[in-house]
Amino acid sequence: MTSPNRSHRLAHTMDARHPRALFPAPAPADSRPTIGVLALQGDVREHCLALEAAGARPVVVRRAADLGSTPGDRLDGLVIPGGESTTMSTLLTSFAMLEPLRTLIGAGLPAYGSCAGMIMLADRVEGAQEGQAFLGGIDMTVRRNAFGRQIDSYEEDLIAPALGAGRDQPLHAVFIRAPWVEEVGQGVEILATTRAGRAAGVRGVDGGRIVAVRQGALLATSFHPEVGGDHRVHDVFVSMVTRRV
Repeated sequence: MTSPNRSHRLAHTMDARHPRALFPAPAPADSRPTIGVLALQGDVREHCLALEAAGARPVVVRRAADLGSTPGDRLDGLVIPGGESTTMSTLLTSFAMLEPLRTLIGAGLPAYGSCAGMIMLADRVEGAQEGQAFLGGIDMTVRRNAFGRQIDSYEEDLIAPALGAGRDQPLHAVFIRAPWVEEVGQGVEILATTRAGRAAGVRGVDGGRIVAVRQGALLATSFHPEVGGDHRVHDVFVSMVTRRV
């Protein structure tokens, strides 16, 4: 006797053998911008997490082949984390990444540098080691270790409307052997400064030290926004990248 469930089982078996089951539709393409994180030093994992939270697809960059030949080839943007700028310069040179990166940045690849990354993106650096190489791109003068040694590292809440930080929701900034910006060219936008009186010398627009700037497709901060889970700086950078993709 024919089982009452035979037709149901047959239909189920045929469905499983249907070409649409054997060759499912391809997954939709990832529309997020691809942003590399230079993985020579610094908080690589933390930057990746912040970029993902900001809506990007982070990838780790360890060698020249990871960079691609033109902006948008492999990367839509690049994060240069903190670390020690002399060591970073040496590693970029040793891994044959310095000149390709200079070329990409000159061709318009959006880049964000934090702490040592800010130093690497500066056109002029005070306190640099003899022969130290930089990427350049931002018309500014940066002073290395300006806030002091490791023991002088500190934290401060910044009011920085351009970074989404108002008085009701300030941006908590962590400074670790941080640089500051001594001066900027006419095309550089000052995004954040420290409190007035934090240190003597050249001042930002509100009397404090200049600690975040932007010029064209380049962004730089002397503090570490990847620390603490606040990804507003990465939101700004991802928006900069998205406008160019």
